[in-house]
Amino acid sequence: MVSVTIYTKDGCPYCKAAMEQFQQQNIRYNEVNVSRDSGKIDELVKVAGVRKVPVIVEDGKVTVGFNGGG
Repeated sequence: MVSVTIYTKDGCPYCKAAMEQFQQQNIRYNEVNVSRDSGKIDELVKVAGVRKVPVIVEDGKVTVGFNGGG
């Protein structure tokens, strides 16, 4: 089974689009919203090396942005 984590923030249209795509494909994911838990920002930087969202971690592969945005 694929393990997916999506780092998001409130109001991010690219974050919303990424989550919608995974939902449409019936792929479960764990959302980490850095707006709601600022302690997760350090985790985001450690994982992706950036302070921007969305960041998608899929089976260890890190992707910054979604469909050209982020």
